[in-house]
Amino acid sequence: MTDFTVERDGVLLSGTDEGEGPPIVLLHGLTATRRYVVMGSRSLERSGHRVVSYDARGHGRSSPADAYGYDLLAEDLRAVLAERGIERAVLAGASMGAHTLLRFALDAPERVAGIAVVTPAYDPVTQDEPSRLAYWDRLADGLRDGGIEGFVEANRVERMPEGWQRTVRTVLRQRLSLHDHPDAIVAALRAVPRSRPFETLHDLAELEGIPSVVVADRDEADPGHPLAIGEAYAGALPGARLVVEDEGRSPIAWQGGQLSRVIAGLAERAAL
Repeated sequence: MTDFTVERDGVLLSGTDEGEGPPIVLLHGLTATRRYVVMGSRSLERSGHRVVSYDARGHGRSSPADAYGYDLLAEDLRAVLAERGIERAVLAGASMGAHTLLRFALDAPERVAGIAVVTPAYDPVTQDEPSRLAYWDRLADGLRDGGIEGFVEANRVERMPEGWQRTVRTVLRQRLSLHDHPDAIVAALRAVPRSRPFETLHDLAELEGIPSVVVADRDEADPGHPLAIGEAYAGALPGARLVVEDEGRSPIAWQGGQLSRVIAGLAERAAL
Protein backbone atom coordinates (compact mmCIF):
# COMPACT_ATOMS: atom_id res chain seq x y z
CA MET A 1 0.00 0.00 0.00
CA THR A 2 1.21 3.48 -0.90
CA ASP A 3 0.07 6.55 0.99
CA PHE A 4 0.07 9.72 -1.07
CA THR A 5 -0.71 13.42 -0.87
CA VAL A 6 -1.89 15.55 -3.77
CA GLU A 7 -1.75 19.35 -3.66
CA ARG A 8 -4.27 21.35 -5.67
CA ASP A 9 -4.71 25.09 -5.25
CA GLY A 10 -3.42 24.98 -1.70
CA VAL A 11 -5.53 22.00 -0.63
CA LEU A 12 -3.75 18.78 0.37
CA LEU A 13 -5.65 15.60 -0.49
CA SER A 14 -4.66 12.47 1.45
CA GLY A 15 -5.10 9.04 -0.10
CA THR A 16 -3.94 5.47 -0.55
CA ASP A 17 -3.05 3.44 -3.64
CA GLU A 18 -2.95 -0.34 -3.30
CA GLY A 19 -3.19 -3.48 -5.38
CA GLU A 20 -2.31 -4.16 -8.99
CA GLY A 21 -4.44 -4.35 -12.10
CA PRO A 22 -7.09 -2.17 -13.75
CA PRO A 23 -7.58 0.99 -11.66
CA ILE A 24 -10.69 1.69 -9.61
CA VAL A 25 -11.05 5.04 -7.83
CA LEU A 26 -13.33 5.27 -4.79
CA LEU A 27 -15.05 8.52 -3.73
CA HIS A 28 -16.84 8.86 -0.40
CA GLY A 29 -19.87 10.82 0.74
CA LEU A 30 -20.32 14.07 2.66
CA THR A 31 -19.06 13.79 6.29
CA ALA A 32 -17.47 10.39 5.53
CA THR A 33 -13.87 9.42 4.72
CA ARG A 34 -12.18 7.19 2.19
CA ARG A 35 -12.83 4.15 4.39
CA TYR A 36 -16.59 4.59 3.95
CA VAL A 37 -17.07 3.45 0.38
CA VAL A 38 -16.33 -0.27 0.63
CA MET A 39 -16.09 -0.15 4.44
CA GLY A 40 -12.52 -1.40 4.64
CA SER A 41 -13.09 -4.43 2.41
CA ARG A 42 -10.02 -5.50 0.43
CA SER A 43 -11.84 -7.83 -1.95
CA LEU A 44 -11.26 -5.48 -4.92
CA GLU A 45 -7.50 -5.69 -4.41
CA ARG A 46 -7.66 -9.45 -3.90
CA SER A 47 -9.64 -9.83 -7.13
CA GLY A 48 -6.88 -8.17 -9.16
CA HIS A 49 -7.64 -4.45 -9.12
CA ARG A 50 -5.63 -1.38 -8.27
CA VAL A 51 -7.70 0.67 -5.81
CA VAL A 52 -7.13 4.38 -5.27
CA SER A 53 -9.09 6.16 -2.56
CA TYR A 54 -8.72 9.57 -1.00
CA ASP A 55 -10.32 11.91 1.50
CA ALA A 56 -12.22 14.75 -0.13
CA ARG A 57 -11.19 18.31 0.65
CA GLY A 58 -11.86 19.11 4.30
CA HIS A 59 -12.55 15.46 5.14
CA GLY A 60 -10.51 12.83 6.96
CA ARG A 61 -6.82 13.66 6.77
CA SER A 62 -7.16 16.10 3.86
CA SER A 63 -6.78 19.78 4.60
CA PRO A 64 -9.57 22.36 4.87
CA ALA A 65 -10.43 24.48 1.84
CA ASP A 66 -11.75 27.96 1.23
CA ALA A 67 -14.67 26.61 -0.84
CA TYR A 68 -16.60 23.39 -1.43
CA GLY A 69 -18.68 22.41 -4.46
CA TYR A 70 -18.90 19.85 -7.22
CA ASP A 71 -16.83 21.80 -9.71
CA LEU A 72 -13.97 21.85 -7.19
CA LEU A 73 -14.49 18.24 -6.13
CA ALA A 74 -14.36 17.11 -9.76
CA GLU A 75 -11.13 19.01 -10.33
CA ASP A 76 -9.69 17.42 -7.19
CA LEU A 77 -10.47 14.02 -8.74
CA ARG A 78 -8.68 15.08 -11.92
CA ALA A 79 -5.64 16.06 -9.85
CA VAL A 80 -5.59 12.69 -8.07
CA LEU A 81 -5.74 10.82 -11.39
CA ALA A 82 -2.88 12.92 -12.75
CA GLU A 83 -0.69 12.47 -9.67
CA ARG A 84 -1.21 8.70 -9.69
CA GLY A 85 -0.54 8.46 -13.43
CA ILE A 86 -4.01 7.10 -14.28
CA GLU A 87 -5.32 7.93 -17.74
CA ARG A 88 -8.62 6.05 -17.45
CA ALA A 89 -10.37 4.36 -14.54
CA VAL A 90 -13.56 2.87 -13.19
CA LEU A 91 -15.03 5.40 -10.75
CA ALA A 92 -17.18 4.32 -7.79
CA GLY A 93 -18.67 6.91 -5.48
CA ALA A 94 -21.26 7.14 -2.72
CA SER A 95 -23.65 10.09 -2.39
CA MET A 96 -21.39 13.19 -2.70
CA GLY A 97 -18.81 10.92 -4.32
CA ALA A 98 -21.41 9.69 -6.82
CA HIS A 99 -22.33 13.23 -7.78
CA THR A 100 -18.65 14.16 -8.05
CA LEU A 101 -17.82 11.33 -10.43
CA LEU A 102 -20.84 12.19 -12.61
CA ARG A 103 -19.66 15.80 -12.86
CA PHE A 104 -16.21 14.57 -13.81
CA ALA A 105 -17.56 12.04 -16.33
CA LEU A 106 -19.63 14.75 -18.04
CA ASP A 107 -16.52 16.94 -18.29
CA ALA A 108 -14.04 14.21 -19.29
CA PRO A 109 -15.83 11.05 -20.52
CA GLU A 110 -12.65 9.81 -22.20
CA ARG A 111 -11.08 9.40 -18.74
CA VAL A 112 -13.89 7.17 -17.45
CA ALA A 113 -14.09 3.41 -18.11
CA GLY A 114 -17.17 2.80 -15.96
CA ILE A 115 -19.22 4.43 -13.22
CA ALA A 116 -20.74 2.98 -10.06
CA VAL A 117 -23.24 5.49 -8.71
CA VAL A 118 -23.92 4.48 -5.10
CA THR A 119 -26.87 5.96 -3.16
CA PRO A 120 -27.30 9.19 -5.14
CA ALA A 121 -29.33 11.88 -3.37
CA TYR A 122 -29.10 14.98 -5.59
CA ASP A 123 -32.49 15.84 -7.06
CA PRO A 124 -32.34 18.81 -9.44
CA VAL A 125 -36.02 19.56 -8.84
CA THR A 126 -35.88 19.85 -5.04
CA GLN A 127 -32.32 21.17 -4.78
CA ASP A 128 -33.25 24.68 -3.63
CA GLU A 129 -36.19 23.87 -1.35
CA PRO A 130 -35.78 25.78 1.93
CA SER A 131 -36.75 22.76 4.05
CA ARG A 132 -34.04 20.66 2.42
CA LEU A 133 -31.34 23.29 2.95
CA ALA A 134 -32.51 23.82 6.54
CA TYR A 135 -31.86 20.11 7.20
CA TRP A 136 -28.20 20.44 6.17
CA ASP A 137 -27.80 23.66 8.11
CA ARG A 138 -29.20 21.88 11.19
CA LEU A 139 -26.53 19.18 10.83
CA ALA A 140 -23.83 21.85 10.47
CA ASP A 141 -25.10 23.69 13.56
CA GLY A 142 -25.25 20.45 15.52
CA LEU A 143 -21.64 19.60 14.71
CA ARG A 144 -20.43 23.15 15.33
CA ASP A 145 -22.22 23.58 18.66
CA GLY A 146 -22.27 20.06 20.05
CA GLY A 147 -19.47 18.15 18.35
CA ILE A 148 -20.06 14.56 17.33
CA GLU A 149 -22.96 14.04 19.74
CA GLY A 150 -24.55 17.26 18.52
CA PHE A 151 -24.30 15.99 14.96
CA VAL A 152 -25.84 12.64 15.90
CA GLU A 153 -28.71 14.38 17.70
CA ALA A 154 -29.31 16.70 14.75
CA ASN A 155 -29.74 13.66 12.49
CA ARG A 156 -32.89 12.74 14.46
CA VAL A 157 -32.15 9.06 14.21
CA GLU A 158 -35.12 8.35 16.48
CA ARG A 159 -37.41 8.96 13.50
CA MET A 160 -35.98 5.91 11.76
CA PRO A 161 -37.35 2.38 12.30
CA GLU A 162 -36.11 1.17 15.68
CA GLY A 163 -34.19 -1.74 14.17
CA TRP A 164 -31.80 0.59 12.36
CA GLN A 165 -31.26 3.28 15.00
CA ARG A 166 -28.39 1.72 16.94
CA THR A 167 -26.43 0.90 13.78
CA VAL A 168 -26.87 4.38 12.33
CA ARG A 169 -25.80 6.11 15.56
CA THR A 170 -22.71 3.89 15.79
CA VAL A 171 -21.68 4.58 12.19
CA LEU A 172 -22.24 8.33 12.55
CA ARG A 173 -20.03 8.45 15.65
CA GLN A 174 -17.32 6.33 14.06
CA ARG A 175 -17.03 8.26 10.83
CA LEU A 176 -17.22 11.72 12.45
CA SER A 177 -14.34 10.76 14.74
CA LEU A 178 -12.00 10.28 11.75
CA HIS A 179 -11.82 13.94 10.69
CA ASP A 180 -8.74 16.02 11.49
CA HIS A 181 -10.64 19.27 10.88
CA PRO A 182 -14.24 19.20 12.17
CA ASP A 183 -14.74 22.87 11.32
CA ALA A 184 -14.10 22.01 7.68
CA ILE A 185 -16.93 19.47 7.82
CA VAL A 186 -19.22 22.21 9.13
CA ALA A 187 -18.30 24.38 6.13
CA ALA A 188 -18.79 21.48 3.70
CA LEU A 189 -22.22 20.70 5.20
CA ARG A 190 -23.33 24.23 4.36
CA ALA A 191 -21.79 24.42 0.87
CA VAL A 192 -21.97 21.03 -0.85
CA PRO A 193 -25.76 20.58 -0.56
CA ARG A 194 -26.17 23.96 -2.29
CA SER A 195 -23.95 22.91 -5.21
CA ARG A 196 -25.25 21.37 -8.44
CA PRO A 197 -23.19 18.62 -10.10
CA PHE A 198 -25.35 18.96 -13.23
CA GLU A 199 -28.55 20.77 -14.16
CA THR A 200 -31.04 18.01 -14.98
CA LEU A 201 -31.11 14.22 -15.05
CA HIS A 202 -31.42 14.50 -18.83
CA ASP A 203 -27.76 15.59 -18.83
CA LEU A 204 -26.79 12.02 -17.92
CA ALA A 205 -27.83 10.84 -21.38
CA GLU A 206 -24.48 12.27 -22.53
CA LEU A 207 -22.73 9.36 -20.78
CA GLU A 208 -23.92 6.81 -23.31
CA GLY A 209 -21.28 4.19 -23.96
CA ILE A 210 -19.88 4.24 -20.43
CA PRO A 211 -20.84 1.07 -18.49
CA SER A 212 -22.74 2.05 -15.37
CA VAL A 213 -24.45 0.63 -12.32
CA VAL A 214 -26.62 2.39 -9.73
CA VAL A 215 -26.71 1.01 -6.19
CA ALA A 216 -29.75 2.29 -4.30
CA ASP A 217 -31.00 1.79 -0.72
CA ARG A 218 -34.54 1.20 0.44
CA ASP A 219 -36.03 4.12 2.35
CA GLU A 220 -36.63 2.30 5.65
CA ALA A 221 -32.92 2.01 6.38
CA ASP A 222 -31.61 5.05 4.50
CA PRO A 223 -34.27 7.76 3.99
CA GLY A 224 -31.57 10.32 3.20
CA HIS A 225 -30.90 8.55 -0.10
CA PRO A 226 -34.39 7.87 -1.47
CA LEU A 227 -34.91 4.74 -3.55
CA ALA A 228 -36.89 6.82 -6.04
CA ILE A 229 -33.82 8.95 -6.72
CA GLY A 230 -31.69 5.88 -7.36
CA GLU A 231 -34.33 4.55 -9.73
CA ALA A 232 -34.43 7.88 -11.55
CA TYR A 233 -30.65 7.87 -12.02
CA ALA A 234 -30.76 4.31 -13.33
CA GLY A 235 -33.40 5.39 -15.82
CA ALA A 236 -31.42 8.45 -16.92
CA LEU A 237 -28.03 6.73 -17.36
CA PRO A 238 -27.99 4.87 -20.70
CA GLY A 239 -27.97 1.12 -20.10
CA ALA A 240 -27.47 1.41 -16.36
CA ARG A 241 -28.08 -1.60 -14.12
CA LEU A 242 -30.00 -0.94 -10.87
CA VAL A 243 -29.02 -2.90 -7.75
CA VAL A 244 -31.11 -2.77 -4.54
CA GLU A 245 -31.05 -4.94 -1.43
CA ASP A 246 -33.89 -7.37 -0.76
CA GLU A 247 -36.75 -6.25 1.48
CA GLY A 248 -35.75 -6.19 5.14
CA ARG A 249 -32.04 -6.66 4.46
CA SER A 250 -29.18 -4.30 5.24
CA PRO A 251 -28.41 -1.91 2.36
CA ILE A 252 -25.75 -3.08 -0.09
CA ALA A 253 -24.01 0.28 0.33
CA TRP A 254 -23.42 -0.60 4.00
CA GLN A 255 -21.79 -3.95 3.18
CA GLY A 256 -18.30 -3.52 1.77
CA GLY A 257 -17.93 -7.05 0.44
CA GLN A 258 -21.23 -7.01 -1.43
CA LEU A 259 -20.64 -3.54 -2.83
CA SER A 260 -17.13 -4.56 -3.90
CA ARG A 261 -18.58 -7.44 -5.90
CA VAL A 262 -20.91 -5.04 -7.69
CA ILE A 263 -17.99 -2.73 -8.50
CA ALA A 264 -15.83 -5.65 -9.65
CA GLY A 265 -18.63 -6.77 -11.98
CA LEU A 266 -18.75 -3.28 -13.45
CA ALA A 267 -14.97 -3.33 -13.93
CA GLU A 268 -15.27 -6.57 -15.89
CA ARG A 269 -17.78 -4.92 -18.20
CA ALA A 270 -15.50 -1.90 -18.58
CA ALA A 271 -12.68 -4.15 -19.82
CA LEU A 272 -9.82 -1.77 -19.05
